[in-house]
Formats: sequence, C-alpha cells, structure tokens
Amino acid sequence: MARTRFAAFLIAILLCGQALAVAAEEGIMIPRLDYTQKPLPDLPSYRFVAGLKAGWNLGNTFDASNAFHLRDEMDYESTWVGVKTDEGVLRAVRAAGFSTIRIPVSWHNHVSGPAFTISPPWLARVREVVDQALEAGLYVILNTHHDIEKDYIYPDEAHLDSSRRYLAAVWTQVAAAFQDVDERLIMESMNEPRLAGTEIEWWLNPDNPRSAEAVRCINQLNQVFVDTVRGAGGHNASRYLLVPGYAASVQGCLHEEFAMPRDRQGLTNRLLLSVHAYTPYEFALKSPREAGSQDTFRADNPFDVMKVAQFMDQLYHRFVPLEVPVVIGEFGARDKGGNLQARVDFAAVYVALARSRGISCVWWDNHGFKGDGELFGLLDRHSQQFVYPQLVEALVRYAEE
Repeated sequence: MARTRFAAFLIAILLCGQALAVAAEEGIMIPRLDYTQKPLPDLPSYRFVAGLKAGWNLGNTFDASNAFHLRDEMDYESTWVGVKTDEGVLRAVRAAGFSTIRIPVSWHNHVSGPAFTISPPWLARVREVVDQALEAGLYVILNTHHDIEKDYIYPDEAHLDSSRRYLAAVWTQVAAAFQDVDERLIMESMNEPRLAGTEIEWWLNPDNPRSAEAVRCINQLNQVFVDTVRGAGGHNASRYLLVPGYAASVQGCLHEEFAMPRDRQGLTNRLLLSVHAYTPYEFALKSPREAGSQDTFRADNPFDVMKVAQFMDQLYHRFVPLEVPVVIGEFGARDKGGNLQARVDFAAVYVALARSRGISCVWWDNHGFKGDGELFGLLDRHSQQFVYPQLVEALVRYAEE
C-alpha cells in the first residue's frame, strides 16, 4: 500500500470510530466507538445473523476428547473443566446479555460400530443442555468438534470416502434427534477441518498441492453435511446451517478453490459461513512465553484497529456480494498477566467492527483462568459468576448497537 493510501486508511479509522472512554468498575474503561455501518443485503439471513448478537462458547465441555482413562463416557462433559453444565450456567449467560451459545461437541468418543452409532445417553445429554439453553432464551450453535482425525474426518483424498461416511452418519442421527427444534438451533458441519499433524495444519501453502486438495475435500464434506441435514426431516429442511473453510480460517475461506455448498432446490440464503479469527494473533492467542507476544491493544490506536479491520474487510468484500452472512464462531484474547483494559478495548473494537460489516461473534470461553495456558475464561461455572464483567459489557454493548 502506498504511503498516502496507508495514511488515508488510518485517518478514516479515526474518523469513523472515535474512541472515547466510558467509566466502568475498578477503573476499567469501556471505549465509546462509532464505526460507519457498511451496506448489507436486505435479506432475512442477514437479519437473522444480526439477531445472534453477542455469543459465548461452552468450550472444553462436550468437546472434551480422547480421555481414555474415563470409565464412564458421561464424565467427558466435566473432565476438562471440572464441572457439568446446569440450568444456572445457561441462565447466567443469558442474564449477562448474551443471545447465542455455541455448544461444541466431539462425537467420535461416543460412537460404535461401522455405522458410527452415537451412544443414546450421550446424545440425550446433549439434547438436554440444548433444550435448557433454548429455554433460557438463547440461540444455539451445535457442531462436530474434535473429530478431525484420520479415523473420522480428515480432508484429503485418501480419507475422503471414510470422512463422508462418518460425517453423514453423525449428522443423520443428530439432525433426526433435533428435527423438532426450530431455527433457533443452528447446525455447524465441522470445527476447523484441516490436515492435522502436517506442516500446513494451520496455514495453507500455495506451493504445496495438498493445500488445494484439502480445500476441495472440505467443499465436498460441507456438501455432504448440507444434503444430510436437509434430508433429515422436520425443521432441518430449512434451518440455518454453518459451514467452514480450511481450519475455519480467514485464509481458508478466501482460498480461490473454496466454494459454499449448494442448498436444496428452492431454498436460498439459508447457509452461513463459519470463521474463527484470533486476530491480531500476537495479542489474542500467542503465548506470553513466545517471542513476539504482545499484551497491549488500544481502541484509540489506529494500527491496532487496522489489524482487525483488514481481515473483516476481506470477509466483507468476498462474501457480501455472494449474499453469504458470516458468523465468527470463535474469537477472544487470552489473559496475559492481568491486561484487562487491553482485552476490553480489543473486545469492543472487534465486535463493533464486525457488527458494522454484518458479522456476529462468539467468544471462546474454555474456563481457563489460572496458570500459563490459554486463559480465555469469562464465566466461572462453579460460582456461575462472570470474572470479567467489564469485558462482558464491552462484548454485549457493541453487539447490540
């Protein structure tokens, strides 16, 4: 970008989003932002995504996987977070102002036989929590999560046929179990499908032919998902469905060979794009023990804002002309030594920029609060209290505007 264009870009950010502090508890300030709303298609699908508002992930719960020491499969729900979900958790999420909950589920530790038959108790427990979330007034996103393994879902030609069988088997059963639930339940085909264990696991390489192969395989698997759910009866015939690109990344969905699946004949604008973006990576996700990690982000710093605006503009310019709404199903910024003000600024900027481009966002909460791991926790599920209410306020406030 030429220097003059770059300068103009920064000035535009400042003019479109004045960051004025609003007092909050404990000296933490919620920035006041006013970004220009970009034009969007006048379609029910965009209004539906807008209605999702602020979202929260029930992370590290039903998605816990490969805990082979467990004697009872039902203990998977609490093996990573130490607590099982109850109605109080879901009511707390709704009372805080969240409108959407994403419930990641790993199914592969709960299937048996060549037909991949899902354990009835496991499926019933997932149904129970989905019902509780709906009763609490939340939209629900339900997916397949840590099933990205060669025995289950793996996006290359060598494993494509077996992946198709697994995906079809799981979604045939899950969709049938939820066919009576209305469009407040959104189904998401896969979580971050990628070539796990390879040098291109997280970043596609145009010089590696496996990159394009993986993208084409994901296209086919997304099509299997759509066809399977649509054929499962009831509300599945028209509910909104989410599909990702490679690794659910921005790079993956922008790949020249990525294509949205086709919906059933006569049904339009019911497919949504799923994206995960922990951006800027150095601030949001990179470990503080790694070189280049950053713990600062300021809503009034145009360079910080630009890092978020750039990738959202890429999504906007690629998918709005296609009339495909975007949901960022995972994002967040891990705690780095108590940098709460920076995280609040980040959350406000991120959600405000997304909403101005027709995107709704779902914070990744893995119940992590202590230690040196990925500390994305917001809600202490033991006390059912939010540990960082200012961060929650920033998320909810800008999802409403």
